[in-house]
Amino acid sequence: MEMDRELPAAEAGCRLDGIKIWVVEDDPEWRGMVVDELEYHGADVCGIDSVEALYRELAVDRCDILVLDVGLPGEDGLSATGHLRRMDGMGIVLVTGRSGTADMAHGLSLGADVYLPKPLELPVLVAALHSLHRRMSQSTPAAAATEDAVAAWSLRSDGWDLHAPNGKALTLTVAERGFLRELFAAPGEAVDRERLIAAVTDQPWDFDPHRLEVLVHRLRTRVRNATDAMLPVRALRGMGYMLVSDQIAA
Repeated sequence: MEMDRELPAAEAGCRLDGIKIWVVEDDPEWRGMVVDELEYHGADVCGIDSVEALYRELAVDRCDILVLDVGLPGEDGLSATGHLRRMDGMGIVLVTGRSGTADMAHGLSLGADVYLPKPLELPVLVAALHSLHRRMSQSTPAAAATEDAVAAWSLRSDGWDLHAPNGKALTLTVAERGFLRELFAAPGEAVDRERLIAAVTDQPWDFDPHRLEVLVHRLRTRVRNATDAMLPVRALRGMGYMLVSDQIAA
């Protein structure tokens, strides 16, 4: 694809600048075409070949919008949609050859935001992603609540209770308490994996580093289920984790 081509007038208003989009597709040729097209429109794109690989990525990071093929080997896109909608607030676009009304209704009922039948023209996908992101950005009450909320997260009861800005709380496990105490001690700073591992186990030499990713993934899910809020912890690939706000309540 020539990257210096000019955008047609119909596409000029469909920029995806800075939007983090993951494309889960097992056909490498089609996946590459989609990734190239979305990058050309300004998106920050990652191509993934299976739901299992997607779950591994979600253990350490998250995206704004997920483009998910239904007919994947292993766990399919419909099953994954049901799980992901309960776990995260990202936008989900299902792409599938199943174009019947019943199939579309099923996909949407599982939590997909957009359902696009194949064969799919790339400009249609770009326009759908642009429209979905605009709708997500306009959800101002939830978005504003999240922005205001980050400043008020706190650990109480000697670190055993995590309190969200909305007043809801979660009682932590020993490992979760150790992990969060390290992050709350250095808000806005990267905390390396070795330090965090030492905080969650008394045998760090026998601790599989991937277990830290699992711990964080489960903690995010538990926090979301208990408080209806997103834990303000960011994974820093190759480094560790960071509490994103520098205004965490004491």
